[in-house]
Amino acid sequence: MAKFVLAGRADCPYYAKAELLADYLQKSLPDFRVHKITQHPQVWEEWLKDLCEKNKWSHKKSPIIWRELLDRGGKGLLLGGYNEFLEYAQLYYGVTSSMTTELMKLIAQENLETHKEKELEEETRKDLIHPLQVWITSASGRVCYNLIPILTSGEVFGMHTEISLNLLDDKQAIEDLHIIVTETRDLVAPLLQSISICTQVEDAFRQAHVIIILDENTDREVYSLEDCIRSRLPLCRLYGYLIEKNAHDSVRVIVGGKTFVNLKTFLLMRYAPNVAHNIIAVALGVEGQARAALARKLRTTPSCIKNVIVWGNISGNNYIDLRKARIYRYESAIWGPPNYSRPVLSLVFDSEWVNRQYVETLKKVTATGKQFGAILAAHSIATTLKYWYHGSPPGEIVSLGVLSEGQFGIPEGIVFSMPVKFENGAWVVLTDLKDIEISEPIMTRMTSDLIQEKLVALGDLISFQPYQSAVNLLDLTPQPTSEKPFGQEAINDSEDKSVEEQQIN
Repeated sequence: MAKFVLAGRADCPYYAKAELLADYLQKSLPDFRVHKITQHPQVWEEWLKDLCEKNKWSHKKSPIIWRELLDRGGKGLLLGGYNEFLEYAQLYYGVTSSMTTELMKLIAQENLETHKEKELEEETRKDLIHPLQVWITSASGRVCYNLIPILTSGEVFGMHTEISLNLLDDKQAIEDLHIIVTETRDLVAPLLQSISICTQVEDAFRQAHVIIILDENTDREVYSLEDCIRSRLPLCRLYGYLIEKNAHDSVRVIVGGKTFVNLKTFLLMRYAPNVAHNIIAVALGVEGQARAALARKLRTTPSCIKNVIVWGNISGNNYIDLRKARIYRYESAIWGPPNYSRPVLSLVFDSEWVNRQYVETLKKVTATGKQFGAILAAHSIATTLKYWYHGSPPGEIVSLGVLSEGQFGIPEGIVFSMPVKFENGAWVVLTDLKDIEISEPIMTRMTSDLIQEKLVALGDLISFQPYQSAVNLLDLTPQPTSEKPFGQEAINDSEDKSVEEQQIN
C-alpha cells in the first residue's frame, strides 16, 4: 500500500491542486492513501523548517509531499513538491491534473477558511477540557453576587470559553458562600463548568488564569488612618506570595473596590513581581459616575458620552478630565450620522454647575462610596476584563490604574489611573494624546496622597498628612502658572474664584 503525506500552506494554490489530484487517486486506487496537513501561513515556514531538520530533508516551498514507508520502520521518503508529485502520478498511474489557475486560487482560499475554522474548533475543545480558572476574593459580598451572572454569560471571556469559578473568603462567610453557589448553579449557565468554595487561604489561586481582588471583609478595628493603610500590607503580601506560587504563569489580576485601590494594586505588584505587568486597577466605576452625572445634566444617556479620563487615585484624590470627552447621538440643532460626535464642553453652558456642583457631586461620591454600588462595581470589573481579552472599542479612551513609568510627568513607581487602550490581550498607555498636559499643582494634588500611602504602608513614613484639596477635580484648559488648590475653602470663598471657574468663563 502506498501512503503519502501531503502538507502545505493553507492558502497555497499548488497545495490545492495537489490535494485534488491526491483525492482522485485515493478514490480510484484501492492501495493509495493520503494524509493531508495544512498550516496557517504565519507558521508555515517555521513548521517546514522543523520538519526538514528532523528528517534531514532539503525543501523550502509549499507543498511538501513524502511517502511513509511503514514496512521499513516508518521512515519517510521525501518525494518533493507539487511538480514532483505530478510527475509521480503521471509516471506510475497515468493521471495528471488540468485544474485552472482561477480554480486553484478559489480552492486555496476555501482551504484557508477551513483551516481557521478547525483552529477555532480546536481552541474551543481545549477550553472545554481545560476551563478558564477564575478566582474571586471576598466572594461573599454583593459585588461578587452581581459579577457572577456577567462572567458566566459569555460576554466577558467569549461565547466558546468555559470557566471554573473559585470563591475565596474566610470561614465565617461559609454560609453566604454556599447560598451564592446554590444560586449560581440554578442559573444553569452553559459556560460554567464548575463552582467551588475555598476558605483555606494557602490553597488560594491554584492554576488561576484570572484573579479578581475585591474589597476585603474585615472586622478588625483600626484607630487611625495610618493603621488602616498599614492593615492592607499583610493580606496583599500573602496574596502576592500565593499568586507567584499557585497561579498560572499568564495570570491576569484585576483589583476593584472602594478603598485604597491604587495602594492594593501597588502592593500586589511588589509581592508578585513576576506577574506585575498583568496586575491592573479598575477605574471604570469612577468614569461611569462622571459620565452619568454629565448625562443627567445634558439629558442624554451615559453610553452616549465617551472619552472621560480619570487621572490619579481611583478611590481618593482623582481628577476628572473632560478635554477629550465627546457626546454622540445628541439631539440638538446640529445633527449627524451615528458616528458623529461633539465635544462635551461645548454643550455645557452652565459654568457654575461644571466648576462647583459637578465637582462637589463627584467628590462626595468618591469620599463616601455610597453611590458606588455593587452593580456598578461588578459591571466595571467585567467591562475591563472584556476589554482586556477582546480589545476596547476602536478610538475610545479607557481609564485604567497601572504602574507609572514616568508618562505624562507622573512620578515613577506609583499606581496611577491614566488613559489607555486595550488591544491584542494587552493594554497600552495613550502617551500620544495631544493637549492633555497636567499642571504641576494638579499633579501634586493627585500624587501626594498616593506617595504617602505607599510610604506609610511600607513603614517608611510614620504619619499621613492628606492633601488639602477636593477629591475630584475638573480641568478644562490648564494654566500651570495661575492654578491654586481647589478645596472646600475655595468653594466657600466667593471672592476667590477657583482656576477652573476662571478658565470656563
